[in-house]
Amino acid sequence: MTQAASPFSLAGARALVTGANTGIGQGIAVALAGAGAEVLAVGRSAMDETVALITAAGGVCHAIRCDLADSAARAGLISEAMARFGPLDILVNNAGIIRRADALDFTEQDWDDVMDVNLKAVFFLAQAFARQALAAKRPGKIINIASMLSFQGGIRVASYTASKGGVAGITRLLACEWAAKGINVNAIAPGYIVSNNTGALRADPDRSAAILARIPAAGWGAPDDIGGAAVFLASKAARYVHGAILPVDGGWLAR
Repeated sequence: MTQAASPFSLAGARALVTGANTGIGQGIAVALAGAGAEVLAVGRSAMDETVALITAAGGVCHAIRCDLADSAARAGLISEAMARFGPLDILVNNAGIIRRADALDFTEQDWDDVMDVNLKAVFFLAQAFARQALAAKRPGKIINIASMLSFQGGIRVASYTASKGGVAGITRLLACEWAAKGINVNAIAPGYIVSNNTGALRADPDRSAAILARIPAAGWGAPDDIGGAAVFLASKAARYVHGAILPVDGGWLAR
């Protein structure tokens, strides 16, 4: 009897992952490559470590330098990536930044900087991806990275909270518009993961202890925990999953 291909296999797929140089983005890129995808790792800094990890495991990874805060650079990212490497099957909108200050002291610049990368870039990269997929009559998978703050208010991160609430809303809207056209749009909401964005929290003994006390799994998550969820949402196993915001949080929201 011939063994059926795994529904989680990404063999033959090409995935573009933003913010793939470190942390969650790197974990996602490595996981997608491990499932068989050719990965286009995008970031504003060097991607050497991510490329090395994927290559050492026998995968294929191409580095693309792009600062998503630069509107002109991000406007051409999808078309330029396709011109260099071929059609895209998967887009992971992971890149994000954070600014911390009390709401009374929060600046307009810190608001605009975060919203521009965390929300505006997400929408317009998804739009560019969908345009090429629909024009070519190809199915596609879009995975956005939301947050626990897509559900909760947070503290001292006004623009980040607003942006991640927006990511959840945009994910649902795009799913409603594109599900019948062969494009799955979903999001992952990471809990407290060891990454650059959580460095300040992990360095604060009081905040770190308070966070750990609430997590049923009793520990911070790792980037590869998010990678496994991304493989699922990018695969045929998630064919009928549209508009979901999947928490990967060690049970944080259940507490």
